[in-house]
Amino acid sequence: MRRICLLGGAALLALATGAQARVTAIHIETRTPAPTKPGERPYEIITGTFDGDLSPTRDAIITDIAQGPRQANGRVAYSATFAIARPLARGSGVLFYDVPNRGNGKVAPDEDGHIRVISGWQGDLAPAPGLQTATVPVAKGLTGPALARVTDLSGSTWGLTGGIGRPVPRPLPVDLDPAHARLYRQASDAAPLEPIAPSQWAFADCRTTPFPGTPDPARICLKGGFDPALAYTLVYQARDPLVLGIGFAATRDLVSFLRHAAADDHGTPNPLAGQVRWSVVSGTSQSGNFVKSFINLGFNQDEVGHRVFDGANPNIAARQVPLNLRFAVPGGAATLFEPGSEGTLWWSRYADRVRGRGTHSLLDRCTATQTCPKIMETFGSTELWGLRLSPALVGTDARADVPIPANVRRYYFPGVTHGGSYTGGISLDGDKPWPGAPVCALPNNPNPSLPTMRALMKRLVAWVSTGRAPPPSQYPTLARGDLVPPHAAAMHWPAIPGAPVPDGKMNDLLDYDYGPGFDYPDLSGVITQQPPAIRRTIPSLVPRVDRDGNETGGGVPSVQHLVPLGTYLGWNVLAKGYGAGGPCGFAGGFIPFAATKAERLAKGDPRLSLEERYGSHAGFVARVRSVAAQRVRQGWLLPDDAAHLVAEAEASAVLSSGSR
Repeated sequence: MRRICLLGGAALLALATGAQARVTAIHIETRTPAPTKPGERPYEIITGTFDGDLSPTRDAIITDIAQGPRQANGRVAYSATFAIARPLARGSGVLFYDVPNRGNGKVAPDEDGHIRVISGWQGDLAPAPGLQTATVPVAKGLTGPALARVTDLSGSTWGLTGGIGRPVPRPLPVDLDPAHARLYRQASDAAPLEPIAPSQWAFADCRTTPFPGTPDPARICLKGGFDPALAYTLVYQARDPLVLGIGFAATRDLVSFLRHAAADDHGTPNPLAGQVRWSVVSGTSQSGNFVKSFINLGFNQDEVGHRVFDGANPNIAARQVPLNLRFAVPGGAATLFEPGSEGTLWWSRYADRVRGRGTHSLLDRCTATQTCPKIMETFGSTELWGLRLSPALVGTDARADVPIPANVRRYYFPGVTHGGSYTGGISLDGDKPWPGAPVCALPNNPNPSLPTMRALMKRLVAWVSTGRAPPPSQYPTLARGDLVPPHAAAMHWPAIPGAPVPDGKMNDLLDYDYGPGFDYPDLSGVITQQPPAIRRTIPSLVPRVDRDGNETGGGVPSVQHLVPLGTYLGWNVLAKGYGAGGPCGFAGGFIPFAATKAERLAKGDPRLSLEERYGSHAGFVARVRSVAAQRVRQGWLLPDDAAHLVAEAEASAVLSSGSR
């Protein structure tokens, strides 16, 4: 009887806790059959929205939630979009949640029978067809400093936005008096900020009316116009922040509902009730940073103590996402003054003595509650060069490798750009630039990571669902001598005629002082000092290279990296605009090999030509076939991807008649 009473008490406690924060309603808007081929597993696509509410006490870690508007029950409400691809037969029992990147995402049938789910979390995105968004409350009456920055701008008027890819409006100012704000210009990121007198600019629109223009809280008008060769930084007192950290809770509560609930508060059935045994989350770039912050802030435990995700893949995610901040810009990209790398970066406990941040781990909270997922971290060269990932490997003093715990695997993709090749395949001329990419001096890096990722995701699912452990981690370390300073001499960079050198191409990690209201380990709270003071530059390391300039040492190289057609770089050079000659965003470059020995000698290129390496087109194809087969045997490549790669090699122009 005592055992029954204890269980009853636990159940009542779970119900009471669950009442504090959960999905209260799910609204299914469409259910449509997914297009499939004969013999394929049938799927349906479900789209809609969901509502939830949160306890300001239980979820007090969310910045400004205590100042959010309350419902009659004392809780704070939100809503978000979702989409589900659900197998109608022979499902695997795995819910695979893909975190949308700046609202972008879609679901489709999965060849392994997994349920695919996406949902909105970024509350500063405006709703739009096909976009995953969240509607979060406004903390009315709160104020604080906000920052906006722009480069390569001409004309007289600047519309205040933040982020890349899908810029969003910055918060409105408390008033329109330029004397209560500061506008700076800057010749380079290393140059001092030069104040612009308040009499020379206004919160106004000058597109049709000369300076001082028409008053407008969302725009800046500069007398004489903006110079595209300069950067401009605005610091002002903003008002009424969105409670953006609710995006973490919205993801937690939706996945928990789909895993465990029978129906919502109104009796609408859970469309996945009884179908989910395991769950895995994956996020790429910004959304991979979201995964790290989600785990760090303790959101992998739901309101009744369940583990939310059993497995996690933060992919090409170098930092945490700046979401749980007042006046946050979660869609940023590691540019000057942006927070992100200030948060905890390590999977095991590390003492950040250089920055005086104490000892922390991304897994501290989930370790305490026994809700940590199995983690497969994946990234490539550009994350070290352009997105400041080095301290996650070697700490902020760059003196020793930071170990990773048993529930973490780390796989590095040598010589790839951010996310790998945009188009993939065998290329002699480089990759096509992605839409909106900066103009770089070198061709874009065509080295892919997606085929390796496909193989690894199957390993992650197997680890979660069967306990079959994936291979040991593969990444560069200091202990093996793989990592060196980002300079030509230390890297043993070859002297390639006409090619740039890596010196000065690192996007340095700066140690910022954001003021006493900022919680550094959790990347949360309130920034009170804008722009932040720069205390120091944190040292960064990169992999050494071989005689071709290609990265060597630890990692999981692609077939293209092992059968190279040139030098594959994690860095590139900005060709024009503000910052020209420095790093080209997070794009990697490509320096092709000469086709023949004669061409190589005429150029003075120390790297062997394609002819010297492979002899003929048939020799190149044979090498690709051999290496691809080896990667399949090792588990780093799927057979279908290997066959596709060999077919591309056969169809390529490498050492074929008419090639360069």
